[in-house]
Formats: sequence, C-alpha cells, structure tokens
Amino acid sequence: MAAGRGTRMQVLVGPEEGARNFALRRFVMEEGGGIPFHTNRVEHEQYVLRGRARIRIGEETHEVGPDDSLYIPAGTPHSYEVTEGPFEFVCVVPNEPDEIRIVEEG
Repeated sequence: MAAGRGTRMQVLVGPEEGARNFALRRFVMEEGGGIPFHTNRVEHEQYVLRGRARIRIGEETHEVGPDDSLYIPAGTPHSYEVTEGPFEFVCVVPNEPDEIRIVEEG
C-alpha cells in the first residue's frame, strides 16, 4: 500500500542507519488526506507534531493534535482522516517484515 492519499512518508532512522530493532518514520498528510482502514502485522507507536486528524483504531475514534501519542497494536484495523492540515507525526515500528491489508468497513 502506498503511504496514502495526500501523504508522504520518510524513514528518519532505520536499518540503513544501523538500527537493528526499530525504525523511526515521519508522516506528513495534507489537508483532506488520509490512509484507509487497514491492518499491519507490526505494532505502531506514534507522536503527533502538528495538525489535527481523526484516527480510528478498531472500534474507537480519536481526535488527535499536537503532543498526543497513540499506540496501535499489531493486527488492529486503523485509519487516518486529516481534519486540519498539514498533519505530521512520527511513528516507531519494529524492524520486522510487515504485511498491510485493506479492511472493508461495514
């Protein structure tokens, strides 16, 4: 899956920099951007730098903004909808093979 609609992703620290266990990534989503409901094989830890978004994690929806942090367990469906852009956050993930699957919302 690409990073998402109106979304850019940059690896800040990862295996190429010698990080053996985790990668630190930066996401920037433009106004109206987002990422569809999906699952990942790996967990995510995220910290919001700027902007605002509605993030659905499983059955819960969170309105997040600067200085908010999130934990998304492995295998849990989640999505992003920018409500005030640009929305920027950093994300830590394990350096393990990931599998991303789009989930149909019902």
